[in-house]
Amino acid sequence: MYTQPAFYFDATACSGCKTYMVACLDGYDMPASVLWRRVSEYTGGEWAQQDDGIYTQNVFAYYMSVSCNHCLNPVCVQACPTTAMNKNKHDIVSVDQNKCVGCRYCEMNCPYSAPQYNSDLGKMTKCNFCYERQIKGLAPLCVEACPLRALKFGEYEDLKKQYGDKAHTAPLPDPTIAKPCLVLNPARSAKPVSSSAGMVSNPEEI
Repeated sequence: MYTQPAFYFDATACSGCKTYMVACLDGYDMPASVLWRRVSEYTGGEWAQQDDGIYTQNVFAYYMSVSCNHCLNPVCVQACPTTAMNKNKHDIVSVDQNKCVGCRYCEMNCPYSAPQYNSDLGKMTKCNFCYERQIKGLAPLCVEACPLRALKFGEYEDLKKQYGDKAHTAPLPDPTIAKPCLVLNPARSAKPVSSSAGMVSNPEEI
């Protein structure tokens, strides 16, 4: 097991197929409304006609994969009134179902919307980094399922050394809030976190 597990996401390789969303749903037998990993489609730009009649454009679109980032400063853990949300000895953030009362405070405070309310259970659920698979030497389901290998996982510091510690991009929140264990290779048209140049075009899926 890793001492501080992290995800790496290569936005330049992602086609937005959402295969790993299906793998996660199927692997944990969850209702369709509970999405531990989601794919945001971030789009923007416009066409404009110049004085000479020629049209120019700055249209862009890219995908961002989002899940629990098992943050260094997990605000969900801080917000939980029953200590159900916790970090285990492997620094994986998880939910103790015996303590959870379904108050949804963790969901309200997490900037990544990682904790997901399961109405069938009346409790919060979330990505646990496929802990049971990892202790068997297997990769998380989402990583294993990605057909274009846009997702990887490993030791946080090792991933930063291998891929760099590049700035997060829209539509992700400010990384200083929770200090996510996430390493990115931004899309070529990526906009900064604070940018208002685009919008999430598939809100119903996230």
